[in-house]
Parts: sequence; C-alpha cells; structure tokens
Amino acid sequence: MTIAVTVLALLTGIAAGALFRLFQVPIPAPPNLAGVLGIVGLFLGYRLVEHLDVGIDLLGVLGIK
Repeated sequence: MTIAVTVLALLTGIAAGALFRLFQVPIPAPPNLAGVLGIVGLFLGYRLVEHLDVGIDLLGVLGIK
C-alpha cells in the first residue's frame, strides 16, 4: 500500500463522513475515540497474528471447507 492510496482512503472517508452529516444520517462507525481505537486494536491484532504466521483454519476444522 502506498502513501497515495492511504491519503485517498482518508479523503474518501472524510467526504463520506461529510455526506452522512449533511444528510443527517447516523455514521456506520463508532461516534467516539474509544470506539475508533477499538477498531484500530482489532486491525493491529489481526496484523500481529498474520506477522507471527499462526492461525487455525476454522472452516477446515468445522468441515465446511
């Protein structure tokens, strides 16, 4: 991922948030910093497990795959 893609994602989010507010529609995201940090924590935990190269094939364990 390049910095350009990251900036574009941020700008798209700002535009979408502005439209939600303009049309007075509740945003589909946590409305406070604690909620946003929870999402960041989920992302960081996912990346940590990916970096450590560990995991369980849950669909395989359940026989769905």
